Amino acid sequence: MGSALCVPETGFRNTRTVPYVRILRHYIHTPYLFMALSDLIAVAGAAYLGYFTQFFSFPPLLEYAPSAFAFAVFIVVAMAAMGVYGARIREGLSSVLLRTAVSIFLLGTLATAAVSYVAPFTALESRSVLLFSSIEAFVLVAGLRIFTSTLISEDAMKKRVLVLGTGARAAKIASRMRRKSDRRGFVLLGFLKLGEYDSVSEYGARVAQANEPLKDYCLQHKVDEIVVAMDDRRRHDDETQAGGLPLEELLECRLSGIEVCEVQEFVEREASRLDVDLLQPYWLVFQDGFVNSAGRAITKRSFDVVAAASLIALTWPIAGFAVIVLTFMRLRGKGSVIYRQRRVGLDGVTFNLLKFRSMLPDDVEDGERFASLEDPRVTRFGAFIRMTRIDELPQLVNVLRGDMSFVGPRPERPGHVRTFEADIPYYGQRHRIKPGITGWAQLCYPYGASLDDAKEKLQYDLYYLKNNSLLLDLTILLQTVEVVLIGEGAR
Repeated sequence: MGSALCVPETGFRNTRTVPYVRILRHYIHTPYLFMALSDLIAVAGAAYLGYFTQFFSFPPLLEYAPSAFAFAVFIVVAMAAMGVYGARIREGLSSVLLRTAVSIFLLGTLATAAVSYVAPFTALESRSVLLFSSIEAFVLVAGLRIFTSTLISEDAMKKRVLVLGTGARAAKIASRMRRKSDRRGFVLLGFLKLGEYDSVSEYGARVAQANEPLKDYCLQHKVDEIVVAMDDRRRHDDETQAGGLPLEELLECRLSGIEVCEVQEFVEREASRLDVDLLQPYWLVFQDGFVNSAGRAITKRSFDVVAAASLIALTWPIAGFAVIVLTFMRLRGKGSVIYRQRRVGLDGVTFNLLKFRSMLPDDVEDGERFASLEDPRVTRFGAFIRMTRIDELPQLVNVLRGDMSFVGPRPERPGHVRTFEADIPYYGQRHRIKPGITGWAQLCYPYGASLDDAKEKLQYDLYYLKNNSLLLDLTILLQTVEVVLIGEGAR
């Protein structure tokens, strides 16, 4: 053995880990499913405890079950909306508890109270019971979170992964998955060097060389999965030959029960993006996804119309307030109420995107340029409606007209698109689906105003293009609530 992979054992070790499940082509980490289920049970129990706290007796178990279950569902959905179960959270336990408090005391209780008027059978016994149930739900969920936060981070619940290769493709993992929060579903044992130059050590990665058959090496180190990330894809037939892909050894590992996957598939699963530097046309051709069926088109359009109409019905007082303020500003010579801007939509066809005006009228010499922090063109009221996303409300009309979808890649200006298509591979593919008000890239990557930012966001747009489904749309909408409430990414 050239060098050993010094990875501490975790004690309990499953012979077959299941760190994630795939539902409608979207990867969901199993620990978060268990967390949501445990929260559902705890919050339902809190509904009974809240009744007991108020009346010093428990309600009939079955008769009270619809109310307790509805309360639990609203709370868990609210926590999902606030990113409590999101793999993107890196702030630690205190942030999770703060998000949990907002979910329970604001979103969850409001949803419970609102729905109880429409469906009385879901109502808790009284407002006092709702208050006590909310407090006890927070105590129970916080206790569970403190207890399980360590367990979910345990290596025993993750796949043990060995990366085959140390070149440029392997460096994508070494450089982009260095933090513990980037390794929610796997333990990175290290990188196995097979004749390639070393591009991963500079990122603090463990590098090893095997002087034994690959299968024996993997069994010795209890490897669950091999990620093939070699730059040289030629078949390695001669044991004395340096470099090349050891296809026979990989086959032996696969037949022995060790999983083998391509680096692009690994990045897609663990980072929820398609790395454009790793993409190859043959990989895209043979992958599942990219659904463009009539059934999906009908469900997506129906979802768009219902969601847009519902949001218009809920937000018209806010939109009306914005119209009044902007009308007053218009009388003072600060531009029209509605701002129309040409954007690129489905199949590259341009359309007029509608927004409430948040900037002073553009100077001709400004041309097409990104908004920046403390942009002098943004008015005071404009800064407010940008931060709260009120300026986006007129785009609901774009959705009803069919120019846009509720969820999809954000539409860009024609000039930017021409630049990006010339410099970024696969950029034009994002126009194979309608642009959206919100999207996967907006949740996973902050506001960007450069070519590099556009390339990063494209990787998440391509993931959505490949894996789009009603479930993913609902997930994005729920997590958009978090973005709106916290104000992330506003500019």
